[in-house]
Amino acid sequence: MSTFGKDLVQSHTEALAHAKGEGPAIVHEPVTPSEVRAQANLTQAQMAPLMGMSLSGYRKWEQGTRRVSGPATNLRRVIEREPETVKRALLSLGQE
Repeated sequence: MSTFGKDLVQSHTEALAHAKGEGPAIVHEPVTPSEVRAQANLTQAQMAPLMGMSLSGYRKWEQGTRRVSGPATNLRRVIEREPETVKRALLSLGQE
């Protein structure tokens, strides 16, 4: 399993323990979609399809007028940690 995979399993284990009232809570500073996009060196037009969103919807997310949760939020976290891997994986889908 990759380091990212191990980190993800550990974070879910910690979240479950916290939800049960066990163990300390670790609070991370929130990262905005625009910060993740900038770290990945992508434009909004490049980031939107990686997130499975329209450009308009993605812009609204960055501006805070649209709230996105669930899979999109998790994908943003993956892009934050492994942007090149996500780009390779998702861009290759369009070539099949």
